[in-house]
Amino acid sequence: MRFLLLVMPLLAAAQDAPRLFYSKTFSGSQPPYVEIRLERDGRAEYREGPNEDNPVVFRLQPREVEAVFALSDKLDHLKRELESGLKVARMGDKVMRWEHGAERHEVKFNYTLDADGAALYDWFERMCESELYYMDLERAAKYDKLGVNQAILKLEAAWDRRRLVAVDQYLKLLDRVAKNETYLNMARERAAKLAENFRNPPPEPEKAAAKPEGGPNGKANGSNGGGKHGGKHGGKQ
Repeated sequence: MRFLLLVMPLLAAAQDAPRLFYSKTFSGSQPPYVEIRLERDGRAEYREGPNEDNPVVFRLQPREVEAVFALSDKLDHLKRELESGLKVARMGDKVMRWEHGAERHEVKFNYTLDADGAALYDWFERMCESELYYMDLERAAKYDKLGVNQAILKLEAAWDRRRLVAVDQYLKLLDRVAKNETYLNMARERAAKLAENFRNPPPEPEKAAAKPEGGPNGKANGSNGGGKHGGKHGGKQ
């Protein structure tokens, strides 16, 4: 009984906290649908289908959570219209939604000129990209040991481009590769170095506000050019 009395206020607080939802539908891209559900405590779920019951679960770092929710505050909890109305190519139908109890505000857009909207969109795209890189590395570590080095090279390049979030999620996989002699020596060395960089990242330089025309990989408000590199895993092991 005492345990329940202690836990119940925590559960009520979690249910009352705001959360964010993002999805992008882009026929012809890979994957054609992505979705992020982000809780205020940093817990996040990545899906490649709106009704998928086995999402990839990860957790943003506190500073990342604060940055994302600060942008949603700037956007008046997504009450602000984001669609530019310009005649541009279809870049994917995007939905961003703010939820807090019974209160919900949703905005849909193809292309936006709103700097805060573009910055929030870019955060969600980075989350999606990060999970694709995770799945790529996990698949290679399990089923393609010769391909592990290439997967780590891709992850390293994304880190250099500052496209990764929630980097703690990679540490267990990278440590496993670094300590396992069945992988190539170059892969083990690269895994150890990258894990060290994730644990002790260099100070971030001053960043300018996200430009609406500068989406992931230079593609404005569109596809990240990614997709499933391999089979999707059922959660962090």
